[in-house]
Amino acid sequence: MSNITQVVNVDKNMTTLKKGVIASGLDQVLSSTGPFTVFAPSDRAFGKLDKSILDNLLKPENKTKLVELLNHHVVAGKVSFKDLKDGEKLKTVDGSELLVHIKDGSVNINGAKIEQHDVQTSNGVIHSLDTVMLRN
Repeated sequence: MSNITQVVNVDKNMTTLKKGVIASGLDQVLSSTGPFTVFAPSDRAFGKLDKSILDNLLKPENKTKLVELLNHHVVAGKVSFKDLKDGEKLKTVDGSELLVHIKDGSVNINGAKIEQHDVQTSNGVIHSLDTVMLRN
C-alpha cells in the first residue's frame, strides 16, 4: 500500500497539493511512519484562491508560510470519516485546532467540505476538501 506522499503524487485532483508538499519538504514527513490524517485540498479548492497567493506561497523565500499552511491540514493519528463527531476539535501538527461540523450528512472541517473520504494509505488516511483552510 502506498504512503500519503505517494498517493498525493499520483492523484490527478491533487497536483497543486503535490507541488506544495514537495516545495515545503513535507513529502518526507508524509512518507514517514505516521499515522497521519490529511485534510487535502483538491485542485478545485486551490483554484478558489487568488493565483498570486498560491504563486507567492510556492516561492522558496515563503517556504515557512507554505509549511504552516500545509501543516494546518494535517492531524497526527488516523481519523476515519465515520469517527468524526459534530463539534469535535482536532489538533493539527502545528498545534492549531480544526472544528468539525456535521449537518445533514455533510461534514465540514473549519468550513471546508469533505468531498472524498477515507483514502487509505500505509501511514494514515486522506480526506479531500473543497476549500483550502487558511490560518487566522
